Amino acid sequence: MILTVVSRVFALVRAAHAAPTAAVTALATAIAAAAGRGATGCLLVALTVLSGQLSIGWCNDVVDLSRDRAAGRRDKPLVSGELTARTVAVGAAVAATCCVPLSLANGWRAGVSHLVVVGGGWAYDLGAKRTPLSWLPYAVSFAMLTAFLSFGQPGHPAPHGWLLAAGGLLGVGAHMLNVVPDIDADRAAGVLGLPQRIGAPASRTTGAVLLGAAAALVVLGPPGAPPAWAAAGLGVAVLLALLAAVTGRRAGSRVPFLLALATAAVTVALLVARGGDLG
Repeated sequence: MILTVVSRVFALVRAAHAAPTAAVTALATAIAAAAGRGATGCLLVALTVLSGQLSIGWCNDVVDLSRDRAAGRRDKPLVSGELTARTVAVGAAVAATCCVPLSLANGWRAGVSHLVVVGGGWAYDLGAKRTPLSWLPYAVSFAMLTAFLSFGQPGHPAPHGWLLAAGGLLGVGAHMLNVVPDIDADRAAGVLGLPQRIGAPASRTTGAVLLGAAAALVVLGPPGAPPAWAAAGLGVAVLLALLAAVTGRRAGSRVPFLLALATAAVTVALLVARGGDLG
């Protein structure tokens, strides 16, 4: 019985797209801590972001079930039969329901901003990913994630313009690189977002450029000359982004996306090291 429960929990974690869900939650919490939120505030941020990301990830796997079955994605718990669609759909609904009061507990400005983040994720899952505007929910959601973190601070300061732009670029860059491994299968299934339309090489290049630009905004956006260590960190972020553009050419390779996550982590580390100035 216990082993069955543990197995099902792990399957639910996998169905929620564990790596990006954990990365977004951890990076948002780190930024909140750097901006001066206390332990309780950081815990609230973590729970808020986690609930939203879980709802998006579970929604994605339910919506994509037919396509994943056709593609033989046995790594997906719904395809392998480890979970039922009803179980995952209920999980998505519960997570989304919990997300509303958790979001608003950060203040109404921050709460509305985060609900826009989650709404963007659901919009992508429910149809935007099949259109040339597949990048737009990522741009809006990641930009508004920075607004959520800024408005959640004491005094509810509005986010800096350069920070909003950096968030949007980071989101679109990650989208371009995340889709690369599945482009052929997506095309066969009729999923024709922007990356599928321009192809894998162009998507890798575009994603790398956008990630590098996001890191540059974090380093060069704040007033004053950046310190030497920040310039060095920017070099590391750009190098990781370039590697994402030229590696992982084997079909199905997740290397470009993992490098995208590493680039995002370095970018957030640069923001944190510069004092977490959000607004």
